Amino acid sequence: MKIVFGIEKFEFMKITTQLRGIALGLLVLGIGNAVSVYLNAIESDSTVVNQAGLVRGGTQRLVKLEMVGEANDKLIQQLDQKVNGLINGDKDLGLPPTTDSELLAKLKQVEAAWKSLKESIRQVRQDPNSKNILLNQSEDYFKLTDETVLAAEKYSQAKVRQLRTIQLTILGIILIIFSIICIIANQIASTLQSSINIIATSSTQIASTVEEQESTISLQATTVSQTTTIIDEFSASSVQSAKQAEASAVSAYQTLSLAQDGTKAVEQTRTAMLTVKDKVEAIAKQILQLSKQTGQIREIADLVSDLAMQTNMLAINTAVEAARVGKQGEGFGIVAAEVRQLADQSLRSAEKINTLIAEIQAAMNSTVSVTDEGIETVKEGIKLSQVTEETFVEVTHAINNVFLNSQHISLNAKQQADAVQQIVTVMNAINQDAKETASGIVQVKVSTQQLNEAAQTLKVIV
Repeated sequence: MKIVFGIEKFEFMKITTQLRGIALGLLVLGIGNAVSVYLNAIESDSTVVNQAGLVRGGTQRLVKLEMVGEANDKLIQQLDQKVNGLINGDKDLGLPPTTDSELLAKLKQVEAAWKSLKESIRQVRQDPNSKNILLNQSEDYFKLTDETVLAAEKYSQAKVRQLRTIQLTILGIILIIFSIICIIANQIASTLQSSINIIATSSTQIASTVEEQESTISLQATTVSQTTTIIDEFSASSVQSAKQAEASAVSAYQTLSLAQDGTKAVEQTRTAMLTVKDKVEAIAKQILQLSKQTGQIREIADLVSDLAMQTNMLAINTAVEAARVGKQGEGFGIVAAEVRQLADQSLRSAEKINTLIAEIQAAMNSTVSVTDEGIETVKEGIKLSQVTEETFVEVTHAINNVFLNSQHISLNAKQQADAVQQIVTVMNAINQDAKETASGIVQVKVSTQQLNEAAQTLKVIV
């Protein structure tokens, strides 16, 4: 807000002289007002007395006209207006409402007598022989109006005396006020002179202070502007950090999902390995059963081999006996030879079976050994899968904690970005306020200079 101090050309008059002129003007105005009120009161009261006399004269004229048989309703209406105006006031007639109780009582009696007189006039118009009644009644009415006029004059005189007393009192008060104003003018002149000196000194000090504040405010505005720039950069960095934290939270969530899937896969692998262990153990049992059956086959092959050897011996013996018998035994010799060949073939077959059974048993033994090793390996795999599963569970918990922490970091980063944005807004407002303050300081500086000039001017005019 710009403050301007100045003195117009027409004000280059002594303030004390102006105050004395004002006091003299108030005195003249008070006297003129007293005279005006006095004259208005006299005029108003004279109007009341005049209208009361007109009522009396008009009534006399009306009675005379009615006595000679000339009716005049217009005059009756005029008298009605005047009587009513004397009581309630009438702007057209210049009559104020009557407030004096004694005069008002007389006017009420006149109003009642006037109504009675109008009734007598109507009777005279209907019966001319009743004129004596009208005449007698009019005499009483005229007497009452005379008393009313006297009461109005008495009220007017009393009111004039009262107004004169009031006006004299007001005039005395105005004279007292005039004297007081003159005294105050002298005191004001002395006080203003002292105040002007103080203002001049203070304005000089204020000007010096304002210059220092102007420099400080300018420096503050520059600092706030630089701070705002730094905070803008920090705000951009906070927004970028918030985005990165949000991306980390998304990655942590994806990793958590993968870890949970890995845990499920390890659990499935452990379950499958348990199934393989059960099947390998079942195979081992079957191989052991097959090894027992192979041993039984070997025993049977050994029995067949023994039978073949015995059959061969019997065939040899039969051939010897057939040779002894001669031609009768040739047929037995042939049969014995054939039996011997069959025994040899059975013996070779039994040997081959024993060889195959030995190979099968060796393979079975190797299979049993491999199966045992497989069972141990499966057991170790189950242990490892269980450890892996436990590790995945721990990893899942750790990743879950990372995910929660990432969410907290993302939320904190967003809140930090919002807070920084609010700081930027506040700093912008402070920057604007600093600029406005600097502008205001300049205006205050100008106003201080004007105040100093006004103080110098006041020294001249006081």
